[in-house]
Amino acid sequence: MDIRVENLTKRYGLQKAVDNLSFEVKTGEILGFLGPNGAGKTTTMKIITCYLGADSGDVKVGGISVNDSPEEVKKHIGYLPEHNPLYYEMPVIDYLRFVAQLQGVSPEMVNERIIEMINTCGLKGEQHKKIRELSKGYKQRVGLAQALIHDPSVLILDEPTTGLDPNQIIEIRELIKKIGREKTVILSSHILAEVEATCDRIMIINKGKIVADGTSEQLRKQAQGDELLRVAIEGGSRDEIFTALQALPSTALVDFASETQTVFELQSKPNVRSAKAIFELCASKGWYIGELTPIETKLEDVFREVTAK
Repeated sequence: MDIRVENLTKRYGLQKAVDNLSFEVKTGEILGFLGPNGAGKTTTMKIITCYLGADSGDVKVGGISVNDSPEEVKKHIGYLPEHNPLYYEMPVIDYLRFVAQLQGVSPEMVNERIIEMINTCGLKGEQHKKIRELSKGYKQRVGLAQALIHDPSVLILDEPTTGLDPNQIIEIRELIKKIGREKTVILSSHILAEVEATCDRIMIINKGKIVADGTSEQLRKQAQGDELLRVAIEGGSRDEIFTALQALPSTALVDFASETQTVFELQSKPNVRSAKAIFELCASKGWYIGELTPIETKLEDVFREVTAK
């Protein structure tokens, strides 16, 4: 079920938390929703889930408007907010039964859905424990189970791995990827490595506006701009190799990458590649290439660049 956000605006007093925001998420896509604190991520997710109303604009979930039919939209959405909505004194299985009834699961399907969620979310050994007795990781699993109990087509997850240890993060990440094969997922997180590993597409917003949108590879390439290479060459002196690299027609800038070794960082001119010219130079001089690798921009660098403006 697709999500279409159309010209969404939300103000808190004089501040625009969401500023004429528009985007689309396709069925079966996991969208990583990033931004600094106060960027408007949680507000946007609350509007999509009908928890908040927008000042203007609309969200359509499977063609159904949150403005016109919020109760119908809610039937198709599973929502895990940043602060997990759990009743700590309830056993897991009783809590899931309670949520299933709240979500309108038919009585004859409740037990089947509970069993499926316990298996899907890895809660078999914990199902009879009170929620307060569970580790943080298992509480997050229960939160995912409550979001999925009514088999929604859309899943909205706000910081689902907050406070988890590395092993728990990997477990929840794999679970989300598994779920995302069949559902439309919007995942908000501050852990950029998690988003890159889990999501098909990444959107970064800042001050309520989209500042970057694409796959992690596309975003890195856009931020990186001109080609940047790490080159290690043997067979000549540092100064000789430096001067020769600098003289290549494709070269914009060369810098030493090591104080003692013949290792350099070379930036190509716009829309030009230097690898062939470097090979030909080394062949003509009788030098040997020890390393020739592109230097990739990290997602953290992309995030800082687009949110610092």
